Amino acid sequence: MENIISVNLSTTTAPVVTETRGKDWIDYGTEEWANLYPQFLIDLYYNSSTQAAIINATAELIAGEDLVIEDEEDRELESIVKLKKFFSSANSNETLNEVIKKVAFDFKLQGAFALNIVWSQDRTQIAEIYHIGVDKIRAEKPNELGKVEAYYVSTDWSNTRENEPYRVPAFNTNDRTSPNQILYTGIYSPNMNAYYTPDYVAGNNWALVDQRVAEFHLNNISNGFSASFMINFANGVPTLEERLQIENSLAAKFSGADNSGKMIITFSDDKTRTPEITAITPSDLDKQYVALQELLVQNILTAHRVTSPILMGIKSDTGLGNNADELNSAANFYLNTVVAPFQSHIIKTLRKIFTVNGMDMPVRFEQLKPITTRFTNQDLAAVMTLDEIREELGLAPLAREEVVVDAGLTKMSEFTELESCINKYGEDMPEGWKVFSEELAEEELEEFNFEAELHAKYFKFASTGSPNVNAESGQDQKSKQSDYVDDIYRVRYRYAGSPIGEREFCKKMVSANKLYRKEDIIQMGTKPVNAGWGEGGSNTYSIWKWKGGALCEHRWYRVIMVQEGKSPSNSDKIITSTEAKSRGVSLPRNAQEVSVAPHDMPNHGFVNPYLINKYKNV
Repeated sequence: MENIISVNLSTTTAPVVTETRGKDWIDYGTEEWANLYPQFLIDLYYNSSTQAAIINATAELIAGEDLVIEDEEDRELESIVKLKKFFSSANSNETLNEVIKKVAFDFKLQGAFALNIVWSQDRTQIAEIYHIGVDKIRAEKPNELGKVEAYYVSTDWSNTRENEPYRVPAFNTNDRTSPNQILYTGIYSPNMNAYYTPDYVAGNNWALVDQRVAEFHLNNISNGFSASFMINFANGVPTLEERLQIENSLAAKFSGADNSGKMIITFSDDKTRTPEITAITPSDLDKQYVALQELLVQNILTAHRVTSPILMGIKSDTGLGNNADELNSAANFYLNTVVAPFQSHIIKTLRKIFTVNGMDMPVRFEQLKPITTRFTNQDLAAVMTLDEIREELGLAPLAREEVVVDAGLTKMSEFTELESCINKYGEDMPEGWKVFSEELAEEELEEFNFEAELHAKYFKFASTGSPNVNAESGQDQKSKQSDYVDDIYRVRYRYAGSPIGEREFCKKMVSANKLYRKEDIIQMGTKPVNAGWGEGGSNTYSIWKWKGGALCEHRWYRVIMVQEGKSPSNSDKIITSTEAKSRGVSLPRNAQEVSVAPHDMPNHGFVNPYLINKYKNV
């Protein structure tokens, strides 16, 4: 019989939940694995190399490098200290990260995880948490309201006579009578009562076939893989006794010394179909096994939603996912659609515990970075110029006006456009001039036209880059008083604030430390110098009013300059806007938003309040 692969392709690999009279718990199993479905999943894990590789890799991604506190500098010190102490000692033997690694493994393998919650002696705090294997617990029959109030624990559910199950109450902060409680949770599974199923459950048939093929290949290694026919009985799944009778009959007729290993027998429950016999060409026997193995691997990968086998440490000879761009896309897809929901559920569960101990605060997983390229896009963008990034990726230097999207980078032409604007419009302090006042900008209407009442005088600036130095500003003015007829005032603006900006726009503007005419600042708002931060995600907006966009903490400062040697002898002190006005200079008034950082505006500069939390770390 070892020469026949007998695989049941019915729904027997899907779990069955039953309540049995005389038992206090709910059975969780299959026809062949009665009340042992978690053990069935473990058995598949140990016997399907593909299944094991995917589960191991995914569990590592879920657990990440560590759990970290978000915006730690904004949290209360006492709560931070308590939480970090819990991080370092979740129980007497393990850190929280060590517990999470076990939790992540169970969560992927079993579709659920369980924690043993240990209360302090006075029941005011959760003293310790331990991982408890899902295979060790069964849910108690629910009460009249359908709520599971406790779980039963056994070290071996296949032999409950020697390993008698014992009852442990479910986690309940309102009832802390028991010193120990079990928190069992998972992501919703349809048609399940009290239990959760793994996300890959539909692929377990293929994992089972993988296991059977491996066993068959091992048993027939001396004769080679020589199956000639696959017989599929598709008119219903017979009982185990009936299947054995069919197998024995076929084996007696076709097996033997000269015909060993000639059949693969499968069963399915499609009653509309008749038995199907598929011939397998006996030539190229080695290729038969390879073809079947590739089919198995592909179907198992599909069940786990893996688009690139390389991510799971599975070699691919097809070229699928070998391309760097494809690999990056596959990694992002898997992290966002598969890994992230697991992580989110673990965090929500942990925060229930943190809340009890008075140390609840936002936490996140420090994500492991799949080995796709040498550096991630974030790594490259943080420390390298665009041309350096392109060189690292094996691309030619970027033409300054070229629009480019590389390897998922959002390095569009806005940053080259920004550099161009800084060079074109930005001025250094001009020779022959001195700053008499630098203060937060006051009110001035953006659309106000000063040309009719202001006089400007050409004066060449010494600057870096190629600023528009010959252009006269509407804010350049002569004193209207005869005593100061030769005084020339010039008004420029400096972008200033925190030297550490989160956005590329703010970093470059602050580091450039240039002076700008108001007209040129307004002109910058017509170009994509900080794309994506306009209303509704638009690429252009008023740089004059909104600076680096919502949540930006930078401001425009007004710089008043006077030409050296042209001011009266009594004006060697700082000229404030008030004093300048006393000299007859009608200084422009800036719009109120100009002097206010977007961070301090209503909704932190966002049109919609709900966007604050979404983009607060961007």
